[in-house]
Amino acid sequence: MKWLDPPPYQNLRCAEYAKPAKCKVPRVQRRFCIDRHEFAEPASPDTAEVLPIVNKNWGEAKALCEARGARLCKEAEWEFACEGPEMSPYPYGWKRDSTICNFDKTGLGGAMEKLKDLRAPLSAYPECVSPFGVHNMVGNVDEWVEREGRSAPNRSALRGGWWLPGRNRCRAATVAHGEDYSGKQVGFRCCKDAPAAAESSSAP
Repeated sequence: MKWLDPPPYQNLRCAEYAKPAKCKVPRVQRRFCIDRHEFAEPASPDTAEVLPIVNKNWGEAKALCEARGARLCKEAEWEFACEGPEMSPYPYGWKRDSTICNFDKTGLGGAMEKLKDLRAPLSAYPECVSPFGVHNMVGNVDEWVEREGRSAPNRSALRGGWWLPGRNRCRAATVAHGEDYSGKQVGFRCCKDAPAAAESSSAP
């Protein structure tokens, strides 16, 4: 590993990871669908830009997904969609590159009430895409996911990081925020169980 920051921040931003990654446990097959983009708010009349929706707590995000016939992504689903079968630490590969995704921004503005809104439109970083074609899985906005096997009030986690210089990689997670937390930098995307594979049939 090569770290970008001096102590005591040396374990925050890794410039480059060694490859290939090695799986220490048996792989598990998963079959699901995931949104290509973050859950978005409609474009305003004076702009064509579509921004990810924010300021929703875990329960609100869950309800918005369910209203679409979907659900919040499970942690393992989100992680796999981000890193792909090669288990790369960033959706685009092994080296940190803040020109590809919306992170490592400075001049954040201060505490939460003064935080500058540095969300990027969904189309702003076309190369910030995972091996499965999923966009903006690191940076832009943090994304709510469901922690499997947990019960309320410990079902929530945030994945992917946001636009700050931070944990903007596929495996990092924040679990300290409760289900009632929301913020200018917190968004989500939805997942859904994939339809069953059609059974093959033969003509008589």
